[in-house]
Amino acid sequence: MSIRLQDVLDHPTLAVADPVVRAAAGSAARTQLRWIHSSEILDIAPLLDGGELLLTGGEALALASEERRVTYIRQLAERGVAALAIETGAALSSLPSSMVAAAEDAGLPLIELRKVVPFVSVMQAINSSLVSESVSQLRRADEASHAMAVELAHGGSLDRILAVLAGITGSEVTLASLTGAPLASATPGQAETGDLAADAAGSGAAGTAAADTAAGDTPASPAALHEHARLIHIDVPVRGILAAQLVLRVPADEDENLARTAGKRSVDILALAMLQRMSPGLREVAGAALIRAVDSGSQPWRLQQLASAAGIPAASPLVAVVVRSDISQQLRTALEQHLSRAAQSHATYVDNAELLAVASLPGGSTEGNRQQLLAGLLELPAMAGTLAAAGPLVSGISDAPWSMSEAKLTLELASSPQQGPGSGGPHPTVIDAEAFAVERLTVQALDPYQRRNFVRQQLGALLDQDAQRNSRLLETLATWLDCGCNTAHAARELHVERQSMHQRLRRIFELCGGDPRDSGRLAALHLAARLARLA
Repeated sequence: MSIRLQDVLDHPTLAVADPVVRAAAGSAARTQLRWIHSSEILDIAPLLDGGELLLTGGEALALASEERRVTYIRQLAERGVAALAIETGAALSSLPSSMVAAAEDAGLPLIELRKVVPFVSVMQAINSSLVSESVSQLRRADEASHAMAVELAHGGSLDRILAVLAGITGSEVTLASLTGAPLASATPGQAETGDLAADAAGSGAAGTAAADTAAGDTPASPAALHEHARLIHIDVPVRGILAAQLVLRVPADEDENLARTAGKRSVDILALAMLQRMSPGLREVAGAALIRAVDSGSQPWRLQQLASAAGIPAASPLVAVVVRSDISQQLRTALEQHLSRAAQSHATYVDNAELLAVASLPGGSTEGNRQQLLAGLLELPAMAGTLAAAGPLVSGISDAPWSMSEAKLTLELASSPQQGPGSGGPHPTVIDAEAFAVERLTVQALDPYQRRNFVRQQLGALLDQDAQRNSRLLETLATWLDCGCNTAHAARELHVERQSMHQRLRRIFELCGGDPRDSGRLAALHLAARLARLA
């Protein structure tokens, strides 16, 4: 008999706290508990396993921002926490309305404990009952796992393997890829009684339990199955790489904790079945996992582990590439074809409007190889609204997050309505992060006020002249400096006569206090001119 949230709220040890359900009250009576835990840590969600009633005194929440409180609620709901109970009083006088609204939206029962109660006493009294229930659930979960292993050994399909799990848990079960595409599914009673009975003959008590459960009661109707059902999400890794997700839709009248436990016990069997029957392409799966890890800045040991599985040498020089487009998925094939030619190995991943890649370059002239990669990117079909950036060259996969973050920063800088370094006009489709090295360093080292103040100190008179006369002296100075102070080259870039260029420069030098080549101010003016275009 599962223990439900309402049972716990009515328990003498917790009833003295005068609990009131403030959000998702309709589901409180149906919510099943796996464990009771207490914590004041706001980042507790990743450490929980789902199905818990979380007790907190509210001290940390009282000091947190509204945004952090809402994030706290959402993270707990995403983790599958059964309910959250917050003690109000000296630290937190009442539950913030933002948290109540977030919990209601997420369907997470939110309880206010209006009186102080020893959390330890509550946990000791109720968790002891939950332990006894957990032992029974583990036994039945092991029976389910054994029956699924028998189905796998007999050559059953993924659908038939999932049918065993569905029958034992009374849940609708789906195995989906990382993109959400269903790989297999099953509902209670889907497998024929005779098939499961045959399995039972070869699996002893475990098979008998599976067959009895699947062939016992009449399956619930689809409407009844989905009404008040609770979703349980379980990751399915293949050889350490996340490859799929198991989703169990547990009806309100079924044991949710049994479904969660049995689902987790079935992960290894499902991973083996995927390897045997579906050939998921481990290198591609690892490559996608690697890109996500690089993008999130994972620890070096994790990057090295994933790089090895993806076929990318951990110590090989590499470059990150970021493409932003509304048709990123369509561009992926063209990018992969180019990287197959220009790189030693590579991995790609599409995240909404971003196409992300890391490319391992062959040895030798690594900077030369990087330039060849850039040249090839420029030759890809140009698409309206598409912009790409190649990050700096790094010495190994451990530094790939920096290369990718710098490529993304370059795209942000290049999206400025002003012109970029040396462009003299609109940005090209592909941006070299090294062309924005000065801007990248400066925007990370100086705040906006410091940057504006520096530009004003160096170029104030020139900016005022442009504003008053609608002239283009700043553009002229920036282009001249980008061209290495070569007047003829700058004139060609700006499409003006050389004499006009000399006249503009004379006026610029008057406003800036003389020819910068003779004053030691050349670097400062060049930096100010580039920063001014980002303002």
